[in-house]
Parts: sequence; C-alpha cells; structure tokens
Amino acid sequence: MNHSSIINQLTEAFRCLPGVGPKTAQRMVLHLLERDRDGGRQLADKLSEAMESVGNCESCRNLTEQKICEICSNPARDASILCVVETPADVLAIEHSGAFRGYYFVLKGHLSPIDGIGPEEIGIELLLKRCGQGVKEVILAMGSTIEGEATAHYISEVARPLGVLLSRIAHGIPLGGELEFVDGGTLSHALEGRKTL
Repeated sequence: MNHSSIINQLTEAFRCLPGVGPKTAQRMVLHLLERDRDGGRQLADKLSEAMESVGNCESCRNLTEQKICEICSNPARDASILCVVETPADVLAIEHSGAFRGYYFVLKGHLSPIDGIGPEEIGIELLLKRCGQGVKEVILAMGSTIEGEATAHYISEVARPLGVLLSRIAHGIPLGGELEFVDGGTLSHALEGRKTL
C-alpha cells in the first residue's frame, strides 16, 4: 500500500508511545482515518490542549493543570507523611489503592549517572525543602530496580540529617502468589523485609 507522506509521519508520531511499534502505530492511524475521524479529531484536540495546559505541581511535581495539584491543595490529607515516588503513574497507583492519605513528591525518574540523571534532575533540593516543612515520615516508594534501589539509598542518606523517619515500601510476594513461582530476588526481598507478628 502506497501511503502519503502525512500518513507515514503520523504513523511515526504514534511510535513515541510506550509499547507502540510500527505495526500497532499503523493500525491506530488506519483505524482513525478509515473508521473514526471524529475520534481522531477529538484525540488531536485533547492532546494539543493537554500539551499546552498540563504542567507540574510547584509543590510535589505531579502533573496538573493548576500551580498546586488537587492532592497538595487538600487540607484533609496528612501533612506529616510524604511518599516519594518516581512517576505520576506511581501516584495514580497508590491513590487507587486508597491506602495512603499523606502527600507525595514525584522525582520524575531515578538516579542514573550513565544517562546523566543526577540529584538535580530528580529534584532532591526541592524534596529536602519539603521534608523540612513539618514532615515526620518519608516513605520511599521506588521500584525494586537497581536504579530505584540506588535512588532510595541516596535519598535516605541525604534526608537522614533532617531527623525524619525514613521507611521503604515492602517488596516481595504478591497477594495470592505461590512461593514456588516467585523468583529468588523477590523471595530475598520478602525475607529481608519481614515483620514480626
């Protein structure tokens, strides 16, 4: 099939999305052009609007249309607890659980010297400033990757002098998981993070 230049460019543009390869991008473009032009127009309008109006919260660095996001501007939340996460998606996941009522700080990544991502890029200075504003406990909720572990360790070292309680989310066996199917690294973390009953 001979595609015009704009179709090729649009297909290539869709490939910026995570998990979208050339075939999936092509299917999306063809679907919009052949079957759902109104949906395509709405997608283009909302995407353009989001790119212009969504920024980062001045307090926690989460995505928001306001200067201060809904979570940070909610006085009913517990200001003594700060949960540090890597991405806005992590905030959504924790909020969906309904188990946390404190505030957040979004690093927008993790330390990765090889990629040129140091403490400045993940907002350590702002995080430390937030810790000094009545925070009593900092929960480090990074992923269990090498970079996530290194980031959690670094934050614990620089925040320790502030006198805040530092904790790390538990990593281990998922609810309903069978031990025989769990990998050794996960089992090791689960054993190290065990709690007394």
